[in-house]
Order: sequence, then structure tokens, then C-alpha cells
Amino acid sequence: MDANHPLDAYSQIVSSVAERLTPKVASLRVPRNGSRGHMGESLGSSVVFTGDGFLLTNAHVVGKSSAGTASFSDGTSVPFRVVGVDPLSDLAVLRANGPTPEPADLGEADKLVVGQLVVAVGNPLGLAGSVTAGVVSALGRSLPARGRVIEDVIQTDAALNPGNSGGALADADARVVGINTAVAGVGLGMAVPVNDTTRRIISALMRDGRVRRAYLGLAMVPGPVPANWRERLGRQTGLLVAQVVRGGPADRAGLRQGDLLLTVAGNPVGVSQDLQRLMFSEAIGRPLAITVMRNGALVDVIAEPSELVNA
Repeated sequence: MDANHPLDAYSQIVSSVAERLTPKVASLRVPRNGSRGHMGESLGSSVVFTGDGFLLTNAHVVGKSSAGTASFSDGTSVPFRVVGVDPLSDLAVLRANGPTPEPADLGEADKLVVGQLVVAVGNPLGLAGSVTAGVVSALGRSLPARGRVIEDVIQTDAALNPGNSGGALADADARVVGINTAVAGVGLGMAVPVNDTTRRIISALMRDGRVRRAYLGLAMVPGPVPANWRERLGRQTGLLVAQVVRGGPADRAGLRQGDLLLTVAGNPVGVSQDLQRLMFSEAIGRPLAITVMRNGALVDVIAEPSELVNA
């Protein structure tokens, strides 16, 4: 680093990301029906991700609204319409009716490592163009939200506040690796990852305005394979069942809390995204053979997923 530079290396990275990304993150105003018929307004953030005016935000930011206004750091504002909403991933796609800045580059959250620098850009408490920085605190978290469980989220200690929802979580190269979704506590923020699974969700929302997926009714976290089984199975991890939705397909199939999923339809599963990839339309209405480890033994079950459409 140049000894005469007024910023240290860390600050240079954060300021560079802020300079490149802030113009591409919009402040959203979304009209809402309030109590007793009064109209209210929801505030949030969104990220321009295509050159023809598509924006990415959280499903909970737009709720059931069909339109709103996006404002950018250069002072311009454009109306938008809601193209599609997927509450299960807490993602929504918007289309601006007017010119937008150049799109942000989407990164790959699957390449993140714990401890890596990340920068959050959004509009917390209506304060447009706010930037905070921190590290990736954990990966593959499950986030209970609004009666659902959002799987495979990124945990960060970058400061988030109401209004950051829908904004960008970026790596040191200003590539968007997550969409900020929740504040779970002081120093505890969550973001939906940008990866192969969410790209498929985004594409479905852009194309069809909805997402079709198979549903098992499980909340899971990565879990270790018992040491005495690792060499035999040739793997270190599976998916530990943290919760089974009563009456759901997994419950009917006999899956239990504490089971360790090893394979689904013959495919090994070790992180949440492995299962998510299998839960899109090709798994709907098709019995799935599932192998789990239970009390030190392998158990095979057959589950018949139900269908969720933007549930």
C-alpha cells in the first residue's frame, strides 16, 4: 500500500465497494394497506441486476403490493411493478418503468468462507446509500421468518437495520453475494445467498412470476456423519433434521427430528442447497427415496413431496 495514501487497506476495499455499488442500490417506497383502511408505506432496498431494469429485493419488503417507487443515489426516481414474489426464499423481482443505473455484478455465495470481508449497502431507516462492513460469521443457517423457514442463509456481523432489507451484501470485488433479509440481533444480520439455487428462483420469477417447487416440510442444518461411518460412506457430513412439520410429507414418510439425511433420490446431500436443487419442479409428484442415519443405523424411507407455488 502507498505509504502516503490516507486510507489503510481495509478502508480502501470498503470505500471502493461503496463507490461502485451505491449507485446500483435503490431505496424503495412501497404502499401498504394499514389498519382501519389507512394507507401506509413500507421502506426497503433493492439491487439493479440487469441492464433492462430488473431489480432484486426481499419478498417481505413488497408484501402483497403490486407497485411502488425506486429512488437512486443520483436523485432520480422511477416507478416499478412487482414481477414475481417468492416468500419461501424471501426474494422478489421488480421491473422499473424508466431508466436505471448499470447493473451490479452478481457473485457466487458458495465460494464464501467464514471470516471473509463483506460490505452491506442499503437504506436503513430511510437513510439512502448507507454502507457498513463486517465479516461472514457463518454459512448455511436456517432463519425462521413469518411462519416459514428460510434455508441456507448467510450470517454476517455487518450492521443491518430496518430498511436494509433487499439491499446488497457484497464481497471485496463489489460482487453481490447476498440480499440482506433480516436483523436477528445486535451484530447478527442475515442475507439470502446468491448462488445456483437462487439464480433459478430469480429466473423463474422473471419468466413466470412464480416458483414451483416440491415441499417436504423439513428444517435442517448441516450435521456430521458419525466417525465410525465416515470411511464406509466416504463422506463427512449430512443434513440433520432440526424440525419436521406436523402432517407434512416428511412427517407422513416417518422422518424424525434428529435424523441425518444422507441421500435423496440417490443424490448425496450435505448442505441445504443440495436438497434445494432437488426440490424444484422435477421432484413434484414424484416419490423420493431418502436414506437417513438414525440411532447409528441406516434407514430408507419413501416420501411423496407436495407442491408449493409461491407459498
